[in-house]
Amino acid sequence: MKQALAILGTGSDVGKSLVTAGLCRLLHRAGVRVAPFKAQNMSLNSFVTTDGGEMGRAQVLQAQACRLPPHVDMNPILLKPEADAKSQVIVQGKVWRSQNALDYFERKSQLFDFVKGSYDRLSKQYDVMVIEGAGSAAEMNLRDRDIVNWPMVEMADAAVVLVADIDRGGVFAQVIGTMDLLASEERQRVIGVVINKFRGDLTLFEDGVSIIEERTGVPVLGVLPYLRNLELDQEDSVDIHRFRKTAFEADTVNIAVVLLPHMSNFTDFNQVAAEPDVALRFVASPQELQEADAIILPGSKTTIADLEYLRKAGFEEAVMTHVQRGTEIMGVCGGFQMLGKEISDPEHVETGGSTKGLGLLAVETELRPHKNTVQVRARSLLESWGHEYPVEGYEIHMGDTRGMKSIPSCFRILPVPGEVSSGSQKSRFDGAMNLDGRIWGTYIHGIFDQPGFRRHWLNRIRIRKGLASLDLIISEEVSQRMSKALDRWADHLETHLNVNRIFSVLGLGGSSPDRQHQSK
Repeated sequence: MKQALAILGTGSDVGKSLVTAGLCRLLHRAGVRVAPFKAQNMSLNSFVTTDGGEMGRAQVLQAQACRLPPHVDMNPILLKPEADAKSQVIVQGKVWRSQNALDYFERKSQLFDFVKGSYDRLSKQYDVMVIEGAGSAAEMNLRDRDIVNWPMVEMADAAVVLVADIDRGGVFAQVIGTMDLLASEERQRVIGVVINKFRGDLTLFEDGVSIIEERTGVPVLGVLPYLRNLELDQEDSVDIHRFRKTAFEADTVNIAVVLLPHMSNFTDFNQVAAEPDVALRFVASPQELQEADAIILPGSKTTIADLEYLRKAGFEEAVMTHVQRGTEIMGVCGGFQMLGKEISDPEHVETGGSTKGLGLLAVETELRPHKNTVQVRARSLLESWGHEYPVEGYEIHMGDTRGMKSIPSCFRILPVPGEVSSGSQKSRFDGAMNLDGRIWGTYIHGIFDQPGFRRHWLNRIRIRKGLASLDLIISEEVSQRMSKALDRWADHLETHLNVNRIFSVLGLGGSSPDRQHQSK
């Protein structure tokens, strides 16, 4: 009997994160006290916990699958790329340092101590730990520096499920090659293979299952059909490609999100993209901005460098043309900083020096080494945005923005529930806008996640475009549907995987008693 299950992959983006989340939800539905864990995550898509710690979005989704509040121990090391060979290293929720890949690998022992401490704390609280690996389970050149795959498996004494992606082709080479490259003691831990993202008639792959089982000696636990329109946050920007060719229409709210080289937190736009009256497109060239009703500059890990990229690519001139047309221009976090008059970096947080902003908002930003990470609730100050509907989100930024008191702010930050307030305390405000509210920026990530604010903002654009307003219930239904996506995904796994085999290895004796689906 094992108390830990590790989900490793034949490569990156094969579906480890979502398979981990689905199994977490199935275990939770079976009444098991379960928690997720990933020793090291590399992603610009992060989240802030209630106590101000920063962690990867994938482990947040997995915590939600377990119906647990996200905690940084679930992802003790987060790497946020700043350049091709350099990353900001977040350890147990806080910035540790920025360093290149070679220096990072040389600190394996120290970093693994952090990992072990986090895992030990979590595993004492839960009956089962579901561990996600990273990249390929057979990265031979990194074996001596690995802290996330096999060293983690061995430390936790975990059983292993190997996930492969048939959609990208070469699934036999993926699975058989990976198994062949594993050491004998590693192969013995693999209890089965999951073939993910299958399109077509499942019966046509029955001989493929036999071939894999004969060549590896490991059972195929199931073949997962490709599940369309799965509205779950993805860990990496691969999900962006779904929106690269979205068509702008006359009867939709057309939103263009500018693709930045170091774009962060692209999940800020998942809920607004799910609205039935929205056409959202991630754009890589100024020409793609045509017919946009709103242009969004998203968050960035390297604001100054990404702003220079926008200029060289011709976006600045295109944005100014849209300003003259009355197009809505909005910036989130780093995008907000870009909308100002200047961004300076006197302490070399990024590249040093200073650069002119786009000059669309009368604010200036000075980058600082300290990172602000906090969850917030706020209320809009613009009536047409639905100021009666609060927004909830989080701030992740390095920099102080000046001048916000001299022009209209976007939001008033609400006190934390239970926090003692006094009349002497000053209200805190967020963001800035021009007088008509068509150009605005905010530090709040997740600003569109609440249906009330989202619908009022969209209706404001609809009216400007000559379209009728839509009822709030439409946006509420979108949020409700997305909140049910985890159970939809878990049902899919339970239908197509041999869940009984996995539960048996964990000493649980079968699938959830309150589910009627038959595992196959």
